[in-house]
Amino acid sequence: MSEGRNSAVGEQGISRSTKAAKRPSGEPVKQGEPVKSAKSGKPAKAVGAAKSGKPGKPESHLAMVRRARRINRELAEIYPYAHPELDFRNPFELLVATVLSAQTTDLRVNQTTPALFAAYPTPEDMAAAVPEELEELIRPTGFFRAKAKSLMGLSASIRDNFGGEVPGRLADLVTLPGVGRKTANVVLGNAFGVPGITVDTHFGRLVRRWKWTEQEDPEKVEAEIAAIFPRSEWTMLSHRVVFHGRRICHARRPACGACPIAPLCPSYGEGETDPEKARKLLKYEMGGQPGQRLSPPPDYPGRPAPALGAG
Repeated sequence: MSEGRNSAVGEQGISRSTKAAKRPSGEPVKQGEPVKSAKSGKPAKAVGAAKSGKPGKPESHLAMVRRARRINRELAEIYPYAHPELDFRNPFELLVATVLSAQTTDLRVNQTTPALFAAYPTPEDMAAAVPEELEELIRPTGFFRAKAKSLMGLSASIRDNFGGEVPGRLADLVTLPGVGRKTANVVLGNAFGVPGITVDTHFGRLVRRWKWTEQEDPEKVEAEIAAIFPRSEWTMLSHRVVFHGRRICHARRPACGACPIAPLCPSYGEGETDPEKARKLLKYEMGGQPGQRLSPPPDYPGRPAPALGAG
């Protein structure tokens, strides 16, 4: 793992548990193994699934909160190694990587940043970059001209307004060019240990599928989810939900038949319910494939991602 002393603080929220993933029943789950009902032996049905063709009783708010917290506990068992999937060694590198991650994958960012940080290791260096040279280095991440402008602007602001150090307050971070609440919460939660909920596309999709909220606006989603969970859970909850969204609960074809939390999901059946077909949809370590990080935490059970041009 490449992170140094600063990132040790940044990744202090990463669970180091090596406990095996479990079904909601408490039994072990093997990677790709479908979850079945303990009573029937058939694939688990959704929470509130219709019985005898009649709609079930609407879930109360209290019942939803209890279910949401149970899902979080189960996700903690399934992904004890959940972590930020951007490589970084200090708050500045995490901030830059998060800005670059817009409209691209964390993998592509991780493949791009080694050369970027070798050329511009500090805010002062990046603020003084030749725009065309910076653009060329970050070209693989897409939208490279706009991103280069943001990176140079935020670097200059950090240099001029914050003594060359990335600020550790939300109110300060969102004043930086190209930095909104989502990016600020990523940096706060993972580089400063300040709890925050990161509402990216995966997080928003899953919390709506799970009926934790009906909101579409990220700030409203953040507020409603924050009211369900203790503040101490916010950062790790974000990692677990995003991990699940990337590996199992995909946008177009969720792997419902291979999902360990299927018995708790009110949207079970939106995706593939056949266990064998669902298992083929699993991604990253769940599907036996490399992860997104070139330098993952030591407890990550999958393979590191390849460097740019290596495969």
